[in-house]
Amino acid sequence: MDDEQPAIPAATLIVMRESAGGPPDLLMVERESSMAFAGGALVFPGGRVDDADHRLAERFGAPGEGARVTAIRETLEESGIAVGLGPVEAFHALELQQALIGGEPFADLVARHDLALELNGLVPFARWKPSFHQTRRFDTIFYLASAPVGEWSPNPQPGECAAAEWIGAAAVLDRVAAGTAGAIFPTKRNLERLARFADFSQAVEDARRYPMDTIVPWVEERGGERHVCIPPDRGYPVTSEPLTSAVRA
Repeated sequence: MDDEQPAIPAATLIVMRESAGGPPDLLMVERESSMAFAGGALVFPGGRVDDADHRLAERFGAPGEGARVTAIRETLEESGIAVGLGPVEAFHALELQQALIGGEPFADLVARHDLALELNGLVPFARWKPSFHQTRRFDTIFYLASAPVGEWSPNPQPGECAAAEWIGAAAVLDRVAAGTAGAIFPTKRNLERLARFADFSQAVEDARRYPMDTIVPWVEERGGERHVCIPPDRGYPVTSEPLTSAVRA
């Protein structure tokens, strides 16, 4: 492992929507197969933290919380779903999404529409910094958030997201197991953890039970086979996977 190259700060948002008679749905996007990072994989919306995100967080009285702004901004841009941003109706969110895709700075968009950032609505869930054999490494904070009230149909960002949908964690894992969908190592581990929760409040309770210490996977031999491993005390029901099947470990 080479720690000389600093990891890129990033943020991801796990948006949970209550589902009648079942576990919550999650907002997931499928990255275009041509993308350099996780091409073709199902992921939670997110991206790298910009300096402008830190400045906007300061403007809203939350210095050092630029990653939360990133999570809100990237979710809107990649899916057209306005989380932690109000007041916004679904039709208005699509207009905001198009403005972001067209290059308007998020801070300008927030100011022009007199929007509020509800940063406290994002709950820290985990922090991951995978580092094996990758030219670009990300230090990613995963946040939990409840879906906005109302009917929201995801609208995937052209050129970056091939699809976007509401789907249960177990259903995603079934697709991955069947080979009809792909997911990278951190996404699979987080889906397995999320699949245990009956509602958003359970997920929040679980998130607050464990430290936000950075998870850095490592490789070790187990039973004669090399496995990618994570610490056993961070709330994850599955803590290793054969290296041969672990994507972007």
